Amino acid sequence: MKGKSLPPNLIIILGKFVWTTMWQLMMSKLAPRDRSGAYLRPASEFHHQIGDEQYPAAINRYHLYVGMSCPWAHRTLVVRALKGLENAVSVTTVVASAESGGWMLPDGSQTLADVYRSAQPGYQGRCTVPMLWDKQTKSILNNESAEIIVILNSALNEFAQHPELDLYPEDLRAQIDQWNEKIYGSVNNGVYRCGFAQTQAAYDVACEELFTMLNELDRSLSNTQYLCGDRLTLADVRLFTTLIRFDIVYFGLFKCDRQRIQDYQYLGAYLRDLYQHPGIADTCNLESIKQDYYGNLFPLNPGGIIPAGSGFEELLQTHGRKSLIPT
Repeated sequence: MKGKSLPPNLIIILGKFVWTTMWQLMMSKLAPRDRSGAYLRPASEFHHQIGDEQYPAAINRYHLYVGMSCPWAHRTLVVRALKGLENAVSVTTVVASAESGGWMLPDGSQTLADVYRSAQPGYQGRCTVPMLWDKQTKSILNNESAEIIVILNSALNEFAQHPELDLYPEDLRAQIDQWNEKIYGSVNNGVYRCGFAQTQAAYDVACEELFTMLNELDRSLSNTQYLCGDRLTLADVRLFTTLIRFDIVYFGLFKCDRQRIQDYQYLGAYLRDLYQHPGIADTCNLESIKQDYYGNLFPLNPGGIIPAGSGFEELLQTHGRKSLIPT
């Protein structure tokens, strides 16, 4: 009837029901889950190596597709920069698009899914970054970040400006692998398990594991500059790209809000040390990180409001790592 309206409590109940139902539907597409509501990350599908018969080492043959907000893609940019492979491996930076439900090429002419399907017609899998592309055969070499950074570390040394830098040395591989295994589930993927959890129980488990591991890392870094002693390795690269996003995105948007990284005595200084390492800061775009996460993950931030803080100033503060390392 004209002039009448639903009582406020009914509006709230109806709104909550509609939003919860839509949220569950959107989250089921965004983040696959198990029966407990815990996030399940699908596996990557392409695992070729440079050095395979079909993919010999060559300059300017291989091409990276990356998204600036993606921590997995960011790993490859860091290794590319540290090794000095900018002239050997070209890059396309794709753009996150909520409307297309994935990544778009920067000129808007194609989606990344189109590129995947050009290599494999009818492909129905996940079209993720990073993706290492072979320009000669027009095929996908690899789309698993953990493997791509190993490839970039050693397979193109003859074209690298810093071939002497070995981020995965033989004598430290067991230790690097051990750190990677511990950090992946609890931290790298752990922040997503918090942010994409679809039940309170799943979130509680993920959050506890995340901060237990961060506390362990803080203790470990109290007497070593890097995770494996005084040498920078792939374990540090893999951890860095999660930590750099933590305070500006994961702390708030993903509900990882027990403690900021900058508030850890050793872990915060370690992050600043890595950020200030020559070449690494140039791979970071904090504004793109915020824009993509807050602007495109609609189920987590339906209003699309972007927080004002950048976190940039904290990263430039003195880290004092040498004074924290016992002599």
